[in-house]
Amino acid sequence: MHSSPTNQFQFNNSWIHYADKDIVIANKPSGLLSVPGRGPEKQESLALHLQTLYPDIKIVHRLDMDTSGLMVLALNPDAHRHLSRQFQDRKTAKTYHAICAGIAVKSEGSIKLPMRCDWEKRPLQMIDFKYGKAAETHWKILQQSLDRFLIELTPITGRSHQLRLHMKSLGHPILGDNLYADCIALNMAERLLLHATSLSFKHPTTEKILQFTAPPNFPTL
Repeated sequence: MHSSPTNQFQFNNSWIHYADKDIVIANKPSGLLSVPGRGPEKQESLALHLQTLYPDIKIVHRLDMDTSGLMVLALNPDAHRHLSRQFQDRKTAKTYHAICAGIAVKSEGSIKLPMRCDWEKRPLQMIDFKYGKAAETHWKILQQSLDRFLIELTPITGRSHQLRLHMKSLGHPILGDNLYADCIALNMAERLLLHATSLSFKHPTTEKILQFTAPPNFPTL
């Protein structure tokens, strides 16, 4: 990784939620890439910032640039292999919070809509019952206001843009979503109101189940 001359984020120690000799739990701010992208203007990332403190740090999973919240990173190859296997085998548990447009007609439910990349409109994803991969999300309404609601989202699978596309498919796009929201929902927030609130997995060395929680910094309803 190469340093970026145009860093827009000032590294803050509050980003580090927990650390030991094997793992770092980071609370990524919205608008920051998880890992460097293509081109010099997309080098700034959470991984790049954390490398200044942890030179050997390795990414295990990612959050969308505009999604904030908890990520686990590995500090050695053994921890990276162990954690990567947990994510691949769906042995981890993640919970997100979001604010969505509209009035919910039910208090909770599940979405099972298969997804694939919309190749002509990348990076957009699309629902496809013939070629899509299985995608499942559980949801629960926490608070409703006149034109929006706070929702808890639990992804069972981990498809790219899964929560964003699934909520759009229900007719309730996430506020501030520049990929899937209509103009009204997009302009109802200054950022994507999607946050990875909790993360649970086995510690790669002790095998103990760990759970971390960081509440979202969302505007009140």
